[in-house]
Amino acid sequence: MSGVDCFLDTNILLYAASRNPADLTKKKIAIELMGEAQFGLSAQVLQEFYTIATRKADFRMAADQALEWIENLEEFPCLPIDNGLVKTAAEASARYRISYWDGAILAAARAMGAPVLYSEDLNHGQNYDGVQVRNPFQQHLATGGFHENSPPFQREADPLSSPDTGSKG
Repeated sequence: MSGVDCFLDTNILLYAASRNPADLTKKKIAIELMGEAQFGLSAQVLQEFYTIATRKADFRMAADQALEWIENLEEFPCLPIDNGLVKTAAEASARYRISYWDGAILAAARAMGAPVLYSEDLNHGQNYDGVQVRNPFQQHLATGGFHENSPPFQREADPLSSPDTGSKG
């Protein structure tokens, strides 16, 4: 599977859907990223999105609204979960000392041939077996923006936003 510019972790989708005023800057960045990138997803990302969006107060999303989001994402490649992905995720988890779930996100991104994974849950800038992690919400990005060599994703950091210390779930 190829043809994706990047892979999106669940937190990108969740910020795009957030109704929390404190997430406004991240929401704008997530929506911009989703609108400009040919991204890939995995079944895990969609499962996590549905579960968190329908249960957390920041979203207050009815089940049918969450399903509508998922239906709107059908135009983007979505990697299913299979035995090979589970094994690769477990290996990544052990190798990098990360959670199995983060290992599964990395394994899916790699399987799709995505050179970049957008996430705030892993180390910004780290390369995991050919997948470079970028935190699009990090304030102190390189001068070039999200990708130093990819103009569609350039933006300036918002000096008024506060650093995020939380996670998606």
